Amino acid sequence: MQEHENWLAALLNHALAGPANAILDAVKLSHDAAHPWSGWMAMELLVAAIVVVVFAMLRSQLSMDSPGRMQHVFEAVYSFLKSQTEESVEHHGEKYLGFFGTLFIFILFMNLIGLIPGFESPTMFPMVPAGCAVSVFLYYNWAGIREQGLGKYLAHFAGPMPAIAPLMIPIEIISHMARPLSLTIRLFANMFAGEKVTFAFMALVPLAVPAVFMGLHVFVSFLQAYIFALLAMIYVGIAVAHEH
Repeated sequence: MQEHENWLAALLNHALAGPANAILDAVKLSHDAAHPWSGWMAMELLVAAIVVVVFAMLRSQLSMDSPGRMQHVFEAVYSFLKSQTEESVEHHGEKYLGFFGTLFIFILFMNLIGLIPGFESPTMFPMVPAGCAVSVFLYYNWAGIREQGLGKYLAHFAGPMPAIAPLMIPIEIISHMARPLSLTIRLFANMFAGEKVTFAFMALVPLAVPAVFMGLHVFVSFLQAYIFALLAMIYVGIAVAHEH
């Protein structure tokens, strides 16, 4: 997808081009020195800041006696994710709930911000879903190694019988390497298509009809955030399951 500079990226490139260039030069990444901040970078940082502010506000309003609407909403989200985690990760799944919750909320906010005029969903750019997918890949492998030890975890790749290990090992490696790709393509393709359809109908029919597609976009945003988090739960559940 062609890179472009939205208003927030333009502001960051004007005010903070120096620090961005220094970081990109340090990690040896090629970039445009005049425009080191991409639009998706700016939007992703904005979403991260919004999430921090929302949860700071939520924490200041927590109450056992008279919980507010925001507390009710996030308690419902927590309960839902907790039940899904318990179903997908049977071995002390609650200790992984923080990662799943962070992943779900972050992706959801990135999906939904594109509905605000002047903003765009970072998840419609492949680099953002790829980053989330790599974090899931690293996390579930780390969880499996921590739970079972390196030797026993790697033994999973050999299959149940030594005789079929030469066949199972390459299959398992390919399967694991395909997971980040699958996560990336699923989230990116759905959000990219949703944004383009919504914008196209808003340009053609500015009244009434776009509202239907905006509602569909909200549904897809929730659904894709849920699927991404659910697959992360499943991968962690497989990685830490001793019987496998």
